[in-house]
Amino acid sequence: MISKEDFAVIKSLDQRGVYLKDIANELGVHPRTVSRALKRGSAPQCERKKRSSKLDAYKAEVDRLLSEGVWNTVVILREIRAKGYEGGRTVLREYVHPKRALRPGKATVRFETEPGEQLQSDWGEVIVPIAGQEAKVHFIVNELCYSRRFHFWCTDSEEAEHTYEGLIRSFEYLGGVTEQVLVDNQKSAVLHHPANGKPYFNERFVDLAGQYGFTPRACKPYRARTKGKDERMVGYIKGNFFVRYRSFESWAHLNQLAEQWLAEEADLRVQGTVKEVVLERFEREKPSLKPLPLSRYDTSYLEYRQVLGWEPEISLEEGLARTYAWIEKQVHNRFEMKHAPQLVLA
Repeated sequence: MISKEDFAVIKSLDQRGVYLKDIANELGVHPRTVSRALKRGSAPQCERKKRSSKLDAYKAEVDRLLSEGVWNTVVILREIRAKGYEGGRTVLREYVHPKRALRPGKATVRFETEPGEQLQSDWGEVIVPIAGQEAKVHFIVNELCYSRRFHFWCTDSEEAEHTYEGLIRSFEYLGGVTEQVLVDNQKSAVLHHPANGKPYFNERFVDLAGQYGFTPRACKPYRARTKGKDERMVGYIKGNFFVRYRSFESWAHLNQLAEQWLAEEADLRVQGTVKEVVLERFEREKPSLKPLPLSRYDTSYLEYRQVLGWEPEISLEEGLARTYAWIEKQVHNRFEMKHAPQLVLA
């Protein structure tokens, strides 16, 4: 059998008019071999015999299971072993792996809401200089699902009271309340959310919902795409606001610039999905928002601090015969202090 290099020599000598017999003598092959190579136009291809596999007889069954949505090779292995397969899992995985590209994914159907129906809430964070010092900024983003108009507020924590304060400020900025508020499963709003069950909401979050008249909703666990609109806004703020403004004089200065940027840029953008100016679409949604309550929800919280101390009592009953004695007495002083979440951040 001649190689590719041999064929290159054959082709070159033939083009120069060398006789087939002389070419054959040069390569040490029969003239017929040279003739066949020239007719074929290439060196002979080496055909490798395919090795048989213990899986061959069961590939049809594997393909059937794949078509039914069974992609777990442990499950497939159990099924075909029940039918007599004696091979291992490795060869099965090698057979299934190239087919995974054809696996149909779970389609995410875009869920569009009616005007005033839902607001989505989420948190993001960045590190920026504030008053000359690097600070971690937590910002809560609240977006109207219909018009895509949103508001965000920056603070130094994602604790429950800051979540409630951020929601209230957004309602006040938007001028009304939606029928529903969709949140992620953070503890400030959701205490527990079983994968196939209903969520258990934080009691204060339920109180907030009752006063403002919205129904709390929570994303399905491990299904964050339910809240995709708001998560995209977190990235939008990071890639636009915090790129345009990179340092701040104070927290108050940061939030002042945030609302200025919302009015000058975010509200005036043409939203990519609905192809409308956000503020113009909001004008159609605004009449559907519920009015704000007469009294603002109190987002302040109670902090209980326990102070342990020792109160000395000096006894002189024994006079100079005895030294000063200290009688230990533990005193528990309980102080109740009321706080509001970052009032300085207004």
